[in-house]
Amino acid sequence: MKSPPPPTSRTDAPLSMTVVERVAEAEDTDPVALEPLYDAIDPDLLDSLPDADGFASLEFVYQGYTVAVTAADDGTTVSVVGPGTSADGSTVTLTDTESSTEGSRP
Repeated sequence: MKSPPPPTSRTDAPLSMTVVERVAEAEDTDPVALEPLYDAIDPDLLDSLPDADGFASLEFVYQGYTVAVTAADDGTTVSVVGPGTSADGSTVTLTDTESSTEGSRP
């Protein structure tokens, strides 16, 4: 059995690829076996974060894992934490919600 990946990594690869690879490591599976990242977050938006003025951090759920992307002095940090736990270690209840503005205009 493969040991779990370290909780945090820094890389020069696009953030979207880093997230998929880290979650695949945690799941001990091939990255192509995961659900598409765009079901959780816009990959282009994710990749643009390191260049965004004022970016500090972002947390989202992908494949049941909490993924935290944080700006650091020496790059961007990606943390992947097991299901039901926030990146800060607190327990969270994951709720699947969906919102839409379609049809809400007068």
